[in-house]
Amino acid sequence: MIPDASPRAFWAALDELLAGARLVIDRPKGSVHPRYPAMVYPLDYGYLEGTQSTDGGGVDVWHGSQEKIGIVAVICTVDLVKRDTETKLLIDCDEAEISTVLSFHNESADMKGALLRRHAAPEKQARSARSVSSRSVLRL
Repeated sequence: MIPDASPRAFWAALDELLAGARLVIDRPKGSVHPRYPAMVYPLDYGYLEGTQSTDGGGVDVWHGSQEKIGIVAVICTVDLVKRDTETKLLIDCDEAEISTVLSFHNESADMKGALLRRHAAPEKQARSARSVSSRSVLRL
């Protein structure tokens, strides 16, 4: 039997990952990157506590201004300076915030990002994501 590789299964797995982790915001909107002072975060940025990404840290997250929508997209990035790739979750973001994140990851010649949108209606997303009502956010 072939495992379920549908988009629905992909988003459900991400919802489960989010549901089992606390969202930690360690770089609030307007803060400066610790090593690159010209880089200012246009939205809250952080990670999911208790998860692991390719760089050894937690799974990266952009957190928008909407409430209880859940994961609306992921952005896959290539960083030519660090010579790595990463996937970052966009949580509770509206259309303008999604566009801002995509621009942020493409404004430099050294970093590029491609966006994968979740096409479910926000109301359906919120109902299907167990993480939405119980998510805790820690701001550092």
